[in-house]
Amino acid sequence: MNIRLLLIDALNLIRRVYAAQPGDDGAGRVDDALATTVHSLQRALRECQPTHVICVFDGHDRSWRHDLYPEYKAGRSPMPEALYTQMDRFKDAFSETGVLSISFPGLEADDIIATLAVKVAARNGTVIILSTDKMFLQLVSDLVVVRDHFQKVTMDPAFVRETLHVHPAQLVDLFALAGYATNNISGVPNVGRKTAAKLLGDLGDLETILSVAYTIKGKLGEMLYKHAEEARLSQSLVRLKDDLELGLNLKTFRYMPS
Repeated sequence: MNIRLLLIDALNLIRRVYAAQPGDDGAGRVDDALATTVHSLQRALRECQPTHVICVFDGHDRSWRHDLYPEYKAGRSPMPEALYTQMDRFKDAFSETGVLSISFPGLEADDIIATLAVKVAARNGTVIILSTDKMFLQLVSDLVVVRDHFQKVTMDPAFVRETLHVHPAQLVDLFALAGYATNNISGVPNVGRKTAAKLLGDLGDLETILSVAYTIKGKLGEMLYKHAEEARLSQSLVRLKDDLELGLNLKTFRYMPS
């Protein structure tokens, strides 16, 4: 059987749906978000036609990224308490649709998803990652795509090249240079994505850029030279771990449409 795995960035889906619901934080808004999220999940299952599905949640503990950089994700709005306390209801509702959820203490959903995607692709399976988080674009290949469920856009290697002007393999270095504000990763001051893409197009990778920073004229060269270590730290933070030992059996997540 050809594997077609749908990996759902669960909190990305839930929080996007919750934010779109009218009204104040509270039980009624959570109920509306739950119903809408289940409807969205069912639509994704129809559109993606997976053989296997996994909803991936963040572990509740601090991750290795917080240990490396205590300001990681600082300033991000916390999940509303009314929503946070109802996560088990979402997991139960997903299960009723035939979709199981997973999380691991101390592990972010991003790294779990990356590990599962890479392992399945290595077996020539295809993978669809359901998320609006562009961090996942570093994983796209002939076998792995990212699906923006809300815009109904499938992001493949051509999408990355056309919109970000780099190859997927260069995305880690792009975000290392330009930063990733969503996660409070700063990159190099005054270097935006267009400038980062041009540098990568000309020089190939982050280390080559930093090694010749002293030869680049003007403020750009100065910033690259002075903030080389920040760029390397950002590179470590944005690179997804794809080699975790999760101890999962994919057969457990076989999707059987009702």
